[in-house]
Amino acid sequence: MPNEDWANLKRYKKANKELKAPGKKENRVVFMGNSITEKWVMFHGEFFTENNYIGRGISGQTSSQMLVRFKPDVVNLNPEAVVIHAGTNDIAGNRGPITVPEIADNIFSMAELAKANNIKVVLASVLPASSYSWSPSIEPIEKINELNALIKAYAKKNQIVYLDYYSPMVNEEKGLKKEYGRDTVHPNLDGYAVMEPLVKEAIKEALKQK
Repeated sequence: MPNEDWANLKRYKKANKELKAPGKKENRVVFMGNSITEKWVMFHGEFFTENNYIGRGISGQTSSQMLVRFKPDVVNLNPEAVVIHAGTNDIAGNRGPITVPEIADNIFSMAELAKANNIKVVLASVLPASSYSWSPSIEPIEKINELNALIKAYAKKNQIVYLDYYSPMVNEEKGLKKEYGRDTVHPNLDGYAVMEPLVKEAIKEALKQK
């Protein structure tokens, strides 16, 4: 489709324009992500407003799409830090075939864009998922583990904060714990309650970095 807004740049265009510049003592933090981030804002918006966090998640998006919109939806908002949470929709094949190293490169490119603009970075692990209801032929477990290992190694090498959502939310079958999920992929309120102190601590750590 020649007229398709492939990266959905219009999704936050109005909100970005209306957002005031951050104050001098304001530690603005942007959350770049997919439906897990978007639903977080919908289910527990107070967590974002009370902490000066800005959600920029779009359901179904891949790391390639996030990379395209990273400048208008993150860099141009002048945050102190960004939390990047991407990869599961790539593994699900939402925009066609892509290798795990290619997904990782998209995530690393976002991190490098942030750092080039003096934005502190938190790289989040992909959440556990045993299957995708919309892509039943995909077996994600090994790819999620491979991607998380690449993200963790890159973060360590580049002195970036790595945020491990995976470990506290995984069950014995390497899927999302039932008590934390609305399905096999998306957290429920209890799942977000696990994630919230983890991301707050990761942001705190990132903001301390020089």
